[in-house]
Amino acid sequence: MSIHVKFFASMRDLMGDDRDIDAATIKEHDIDTVDVLWNYCAAGKERPANVLIAVNMDYVDAQSAIKEGDEVAFFPPVTGG
Repeated sequence: MSIHVKFFASMRDLMGDDRDIDAATIKEHDIDTVDVLWNYCAAGKERPANVLIAVNMDYVDAQSAIKEGDEVAFFPPVTGG
């Protein structure tokens, strides 16, 4: 099983394509929160302060726990008028 990571809009420009983090990598890097996942995927890139995060389509903060099988999405705030 893996964690599916999705990046939308300007987050995709910053981070590149969506990816799947396999179980061995999750265990090896102790990927257990959104923040740890970001640090693993970002390769030194700082997370923008206003980025929105969803785990399994529910908004969460960066300290939220994640586990194998989760889908984690990062996207910029949406504005409208």
